Amino acid sequence: MCGIAGYSASTPDIAPSLLEEMTGRLSHRGPDASGYFRGDGIALGHRRLSIIDLAGGDQPLGNEDGAIQVVFNGEIYNFRELRAELIAKGHRFATHSDTEVLVHLYEEEGERMPERLNGMFAFAIWDQRRRELFLARDRFGKKPLYYSTEVPGFPICFASELKALLAVPGLDRAVNPKAVANFLRFSYVPDPDTIFRRVRKLAPAHSLLFGRGGARLRRYWRNSFQDGELSGVESVSEPFRQLVLDSVQRRMISDVPLGGFLSGGVDSASILALMSQHATGPVKSFSIGFSSKKFDELDYARMAARQFGTEHHEHVVTPSIGEMLPVHVEHYDEPFADSSAIATLYLARMTRQHVTVALSGDGADEIFGGYRRYRFALAEERLRRRLPGWFRRTALGPIAAIYPKFDYLPRVFRAKATLAALSNDLGNSYFDAMTGFRWGLFDGVLSPDLRRSLHDYSPREWFLDKFAAYSDLPPLQQLQAVDYETYLPGDILVKVDRATMAYSLEARCPWLDYRLAEFSGRLDSSLLVHNGVGKFILKDLARPLIPRAIIERPKMGFRVPIAEWMRTSLTPIFERLVFRQQMEELLSLNAVRKIWSAHRGGRHDYSRELWAILTLACWHDRYGGASPGGLLDANH
Repeated sequence: MCGIAGYSASTPDIAPSLLEEMTGRLSHRGPDASGYFRGDGIALGHRRLSIIDLAGGDQPLGNEDGAIQVVFNGEIYNFRELRAELIAKGHRFATHSDTEVLVHLYEEEGERMPERLNGMFAFAIWDQRRRELFLARDRFGKKPLYYSTEVPGFPICFASELKALLAVPGLDRAVNPKAVANFLRFSYVPDPDTIFRRVRKLAPAHSLLFGRGGARLRRYWRNSFQDGELSGVESVSEPFRQLVLDSVQRRMISDVPLGGFLSGGVDSASILALMSQHATGPVKSFSIGFSSKKFDELDYARMAARQFGTEHHEHVVTPSIGEMLPVHVEHYDEPFADSSAIATLYLARMTRQHVTVALSGDGADEIFGGYRRYRFALAEERLRRRLPGWFRRTALGPIAAIYPKFDYLPRVFRAKATLAALSNDLGNSYFDAMTGFRWGLFDGVLSPDLRRSLHDYSPREWFLDKFAAYSDLPPLQQLQAVDYETYLPGDILVKVDRATMAYSLEARCPWLDYRLAEFSGRLDSSLLVHNGVGKFILKDLARPLIPRAIIERPKMGFRVPIAEWMRTSLTPIFERLVFRQQMEELLSLNAVRKIWSAHRGGRHDYSRELWAILTLACWHDRYGGASPGGLLDANH
């Protein structure tokens, strides 16, 4: 895993130190080596975390005559097959790294080369002859890539993280109002926007070609859904098992110590089981436990570790928000309000003490229909189709509006949520399930200036446009397809990438092999959600591998006690950072005070909303405004 950065410059008098400054801000992503390429109007920089071909994989790396140069962040899992193919076509290799495959494959395939790659990647290729810069990002967006074409004197600049781009002189730090609105709704800033108006993220499964004609974006992959093409567990189980096994084995290729995260759930336990079957010795496994049993899964993790015979490492922590909040703000760069990032940071820090690479169970819920919200949405959709539209709109909607909101009950017992969902269509009800600000809080919390600057923009309409693109699919596949483009790359993969790279740890996700996604898209829906049970096909695979208690246990999630912290240790931090004049650019502080008071008084659980507000304020203190203040670092 690595960090990359670079730019093209309109004038030759750019300070040579700029490239070093950009890559220096990525040193946590690549502590082992640094490298630079400077050509006519182009500069490429790289920070290396050595994983494969430790002696020969330094970057930037070029083709035989040096006319094509690459900087690359990620891993290409099919590089050996591609290398053999390219050698057969006459290409000469100087290293055994997966990086070198990229330059030769680009010579053969041009813009189409990402379609040939199985891996997680973000890279930049400079073609000196054509004077073109080619950027690409993997299908799911596991590796980040930020860029801007709106900085005076720099036709294009790019970097793995936003903080590296902030080193470019003249980059406009004006806040993107749409990004703030989306963040408060979803708890992350969705692709391709960033929190800054003049900076973009390259979206997953996209490439960008920048040359004399400007920038051209191209989407090179979209998962195809053919519901029901494959059916019957007996006929699909063996092809599925072979695909999963191949995915795991490819991700075990490493020249440095490797292990796996073990949460105590079926996703990570299945990966560890397959790793243990095919490793030459005991696999190293890593689990974090919490002093509060409400958030602790160690008993299940230990059960799995004993069965697999792993070299198990665990650490019980009492999460300290004062310790981890500054780390969170520093490494996530943009506002990010998935509170499980705090727990993930603890896990990454502990794991890095023992290995450099860890396999994780992330992505299984999206690929195989595991989320509880999928099951609720499908049940609601079946009921919705039995009720007349006029009844749902004119009766259920008004009842939902006045029905009490019982935050403390499971959703199945919260009639307000169910009534509101039934009164809407699938897209609107799923938006309500995914949003962090519900029941009228969102509009009130935005500052008047921010509301005006949004004009007619609506996060809900943005989300519904995603649904409209997949309106021809069955309900479950609609939910999956939208999650592939929103929640998975915007939340889950950002959380894992930033937390692990904060401690120079590479995370690999076998469930997110694109071949598994394509296989899942061809399955009959009943093999994903069956009789109210999610991940049916995955659990069928897991039964011979892992303890039954792990398969049948309720999903727990990776949580920390945000609601309690908001009434205790976070109180002084919240009041110092949120209730200051600078935040009036973004928020109505009077509205925030009402939410804050209701939560502190125990009348409602607004922890998700307040955590989003706090992380926005922390970001603003660290990176936003004309002169960021550093109040968090100085006083936490």
